[in-house]
Amino acid sequence: MHVVVLGGGYAGVAVVRRLERLLPADVDLTLVSDTPDHVLQHELHRVIRRPTVANDIVVSLTRATDRTRIRVATVEYLDREDRTVSLSSGTLDYDYCVVCLGAQTAFHGLESVRERATPVKRIHHALAIREECQDVLDATTGTVRLVVGGAGLSGVQVAGELVALADERGASERTTVTLVEQRSRVAPSFPTRFGDAIAHALENAGVVVRTEETVTGADDEAVELAGDGAIPYEQLVWTGGIRGTDAMGADRPRVGPDLRLDEHTFGCGDTTRIEDTTGQLVPASAQSARRAARTAATNVARLVQRDRTGSRADADELEQFRFSAPGWVVSVGDDAVATIGSQVVTGQAAKTAKAAVGARYLLELGDRRAAMRLARLEVSG
Repeated sequence: MHVVVLGGGYAGVAVVRRLERLLPADVDLTLVSDTPDHVLQHELHRVIRRPTVANDIVVSLTRATDRTRIRVATVEYLDREDRTVSLSSGTLDYDYCVVCLGAQTAFHGLESVRERATPVKRIHHALAIREECQDVLDATTGTVRLVVGGAGLSGVQVAGELVALADERGASERTTVTLVEQRSRVAPSFPTRFGDAIAHALENAGVVVRTEETVTGADDEAVELAGDGAIPYEQLVWTGGIRGTDAMGADRPRVGPDLRLDEHTFGCGDTTRIEDTTGQLVPASAQSARRAARTAATNVARLVQRDRTGSRADADELEQFRFSAPGWVVSVGDDAVATIGSQVVTGQAAKTAKAAVGARYLLELGDRRAAMRLARLEVSG
């Protein structure tokens, strides 16, 4: 029997690590990833200001897993009817598959924005944002205008880093960072009190927040807005939403609490839009991806056990996913905002919470030194 997991992000790594514990040793387990490394996406923004952080947020998949076979290849097509996966280097057959391919940056058909903006999905994107920011600061004698499209957590963190980078280069007085959001508030998919605290932290950091603004395009000088408005820029970063990967036809299919795409295929992480047992859509985040992964792995293991023992189908009850966030945390430059219990906190308490999240995760993956370095960075700012 062969179980295949597609994607080496938060969900994919969490699925295989749990399956390694749950599946019998004679069940083959393969993880397909387009890179041999697992990257802590929620820390990518730190690379913009601290390039050496890149060394601490990358863990090889062979180190993060035990007996799983790692197949480095790009997933090109998933044929769920035939239960085959077409890869850039061949094909795979599966008995059960968990799709954790993540998502791509959505430009919503705005080709002029896609051509001019840098997304934030890979380490090389963060490094490119840093280099471009430094270049425009050096090349511009007057005001430097940096624009970030999308005020989700990724956009918030990038805007905070750009303000701090300009300050460290002695250019804060002539640099403006504008965060543009189509909806009515920042962090619109998260609790209102959390979003309000983030907005306050952004204001304190000097980020200009413009909500209820719809980007309609861009030229080389300005971001175009609905209603004939525009925001001039020297640098444009885009975090304005996500879409499915090309292998999923750019779609993010909706799954229910059992996370099933069909009888032999599950989906979790940003690949899917998950409706949990409360009927609510789960926010796309590393936290929700890892939690959903546990349910997906548990259900695959139960189905494998059913097939191997020949037990009756009605005796097999799949676990149902219910998302309950223990808290949220986000960096805003050298500050942070966190929810701890019913409280929203900022300052050192929030920074410590942010440090604990990253360090704990790296410790789980067996990288103690990187965990300590990252924790020190988050606490000190």
